[in-house]
Amino acid sequence: MFEQRIFETDFRTALSEELDRRGLSIRQLSEMTGIPAVTLYKIASGERDPRLSTVKKIVAAFSPRHGKFIALIAAKFLLDENEGVKILANGTEYRIKGYAANSLEDCLIVAVRARNDGAAGIICAPILASLIEKMVDVPVAILKPDMHAVLGAAESIGKRL
Repeated sequence: MFEQRIFETDFRTALSEELDRRGLSIRQLSEMTGIPAVTLYKIASGERDPRLSTVKKIVAAFSPRHGKFIALIAAKFLLDENEGVKILANGTEYRIKGYAANSLEDCLIVAVRARNDGAAGIICAPILASLIEKMVDVPVAILKPDMHAVLGAAESIGKRL
């Protein structure tokens, strides 16, 4: 994690590595933290040492406290049925927050977005789970269709045969 890395190396190196790992630009980090881009550029180039308040904002952006929501990555029509549903896990209430995706690329992009938004976990299709697990640092679970969904899909195909 970023907050550990800043103690193992200098801040500038840790910042550069974390931006690369997350695929973020300094401008995007500026938007996330509210720190002027010019200040971040100076820190990244070694021209300026960061103030403690600046370090805190950057660490908070890279290590958001896990939110009170679980991300569900799925097609829009599935999200409509599940958006806002709440579950209780280990005494904490979590809401389901939908992230619409219609392609493999969309799924990967929204998985990173969900993590950056502070998702406590991510639910996605089985074919994506192992890849998403490598990209994010929150638990990932698969969305397994139940027999009702499978039969509904089979009936839909049957009508078109």
